[in-house]
Amino acid sequence: MEAPLPGLSLLLVLLAVGRGSGAVAAWAPSLGGCELVQSTMDCTGRWLSSIPGNLRGDTEELLLDDNTIQVLGNASLLPYTQLCHLSLTRNRLELIEPGTFHSSQGLQELSLSDNLLFTNYSLTAAALSALQALRTLDLAGNRLTEDMVSVLVWNLSSLESLSVARNVIMRLDSSIFTNLTQLLELNLEKNYIFEIDEAFEGLQSLQRLNIAYNYLPCLVGFGLTQLRVLNVSNNIIEWFLALESDDLFELEVLDLSHNRLLFFPVLPRQNKLHSLLLQDNRMSFYQRLPNGTSLANVTVQFLIIDGNSTNITTVRLWDELCYSNLSSLRLLDMSQNQVWGLPEGFLAQMPSLTHLKLNQNCLEAFHLLEEGPLAMLTELDLSQNRLVELGTEVGVGDVLPNLQLFNVSANRLRALPPGVFTHTRKITTVDLSHNQVDLCPQPDVAGEAESPPCVDIRGVETLTHLSLAGCGLRGLGGRPFQGTSLIHLDLSDNCQALSGGLGWLQDLALTLQVLSLRNTSLSSTAVDFSTLNSLVRLDLSGNSLTAFPASLGALELHSLDLRDNCLPALPPDTARTPLGRSLRELYLSRNPYNCCTLGWWDALQRVEGLRVPDGREVTCSHGSHTLSPGALPEPVLRSCRWQTADLALLYLVLALPTCLTLLVAFAVVFLMLKEKLLKMLKNRCGVSSPY
Repeated sequence: MEAPLPGLSLLLVLLAVGRGSGAVAAWAPSLGGCELVQSTMDCTGRWLSSIPGNLRGDTEELLLDDNTIQVLGNASLLPYTQLCHLSLTRNRLELIEPGTFHSSQGLQELSLSDNLLFTNYSLTAAALSALQALRTLDLAGNRLTEDMVSVLVWNLSSLESLSVARNVIMRLDSSIFTNLTQLLELNLEKNYIFEIDEAFEGLQSLQRLNIAYNYLPCLVGFGLTQLRVLNVSNNIIEWFLALESDDLFELEVLDLSHNRLLFFPVLPRQNKLHSLLLQDNRMSFYQRLPNGTSLANVTVQFLIIDGNSTNITTVRLWDELCYSNLSSLRLLDMSQNQVWGLPEGFLAQMPSLTHLKLNQNCLEAFHLLEEGPLAMLTELDLSQNRLVELGTEVGVGDVLPNLQLFNVSANRLRALPPGVFTHTRKITTVDLSHNQVDLCPQPDVAGEAESPPCVDIRGVETLTHLSLAGCGLRGLGGRPFQGTSLIHLDLSDNCQALSGGLGWLQDLALTLQVLSLRNTSLSSTAVDFSTLNSLVRLDLSGNSLTAFPASLGALELHSLDLRDNCLPALPPDTARTPLGRSLRELYLSRNPYNCCTLGWWDALQRVEGLRVPDGREVTCSHGSHTLSPGALPEPVLRSCRWQTADLALLYLVLALPTCLTLLVAFAVVFLMLKEKLLKMLKNRCGVSSPY
């Protein structure tokens, strides 16, 4: 099927010479349906059952992914002596014959993922042994066991990157990767590994190790000092214990997320960690318990059984925490754990910390210390905890001076410490949603009475994003946003927030671009949006609007959400207003539109550049029927024409036949009774008839 036709050797080449740079790009269709781009031949998805033999001999990169090749024969690559990169991903490859690569010994990258190499792995291993220059090998998804992998890579001492992900490896020991002394990166994710026995000790150059999505129960005696990145996420690890050593570990990133860790990991004493990911574990601290007791001096013993030998490792938890040098740590993610409090001095070990994620825990209090260890912090996420208060000691020093993102949503807060934002000179985003908080009004609004707890954001000039969704806000007054330059404001799920109108937004008229008023019980069309000239996105969904607010017509919005309201129609001239000309996205579904007043819908369909993402969900009502406005049946259209006709003309048309009928009937009766009527008149008037 792939053989060239006799006498046909036409090859079209387009050359584009870069002016001044001398760069040359080439593209050409080949006889086998492949495409040539410079020195890369792309034969992806061509239903090839073998490698075409009529391609250019100077090809350096050959892509044969998504074909049906089952065997690479000894002569398959003979024409391609300059090949550096070969990819055969997602074929049906079962065998690579031993002499296949004799003419391509300069091959540096080989991708064989998602094939069937387990069937003839020993013969394939013999073929691979000829590749003494191979740097990258991908064997993922080939149903390989650990013994098969050992045979396949035995003679590949030049390898720098190896992937054996998505296979059936269960146990690793020192015999599998023995000769891979140059290996820098090893990917073992998504296997069935439950035990590792000194498998990596001989890999002195290894820098990146991925063992995610396996079944490892623990990591004890971790001593890979040269490793820079370790990913063991999505296992069943209950504890992580580094080797007790004063050697410097090069470890920079450690991912232990989505495991079953019970304690904070015991890390190398000397390390270069800048990212520590502990998300979604069962971790807690027991230095102080909620009932007031302390376990600070309690030791934990780990029983380690290795063959016939048994070792007991004793750990004093809090001492071990202090032993680890975390001065370079910048990211700490402890979200989705069972942390109710942090040990004293815990964060003091991390002076370089910039991102701290403690969301979805059980925290009841958190203290922001003046000039404390969080001076470099730019992101603090405390959302979805049980916080009742945030403690702080605000004085002459700075509190979180570099903080940019502050998230305390879904807690039990009623206020923030007074002046907490005074020293956060870079704060841009604050999320207070789903707390029962109020915004502080102007001092003259409060009067002499004692003010209730509130959050004061007035004068925070750097603040651009604020979420107050679900805070139970009631009829805001005064000028709560004075001195701010908010761009994004979320007031959704506050049923009484708009009871006093929108006058309190006056200070945001020039800056506010995104406003969410979803589910705020908005029902009055008298609410005036015309002063918010900078708005580009407005969410009015989930309200009770029975008519389209007229003030919206003058805005130049890019996105408007009107879902879940009570709108029977939009104004017929919507498409011709400034709003209609500027809109790029409009949500309209779940409103009781009238099928007989859809002129506005037809006009919107003709607006160039306007998308209605939920257009298929938009329906209209006619009687008891719910219909799609784009496919109204003819009986409904006729009914609508009768309903929308001019009533005066309709009455005239109906009355005219009746009047004509009565007139004709009167004329007939008059003619039939004419003589009798005349005689009757003459008799009564006494006038004689002439003879």
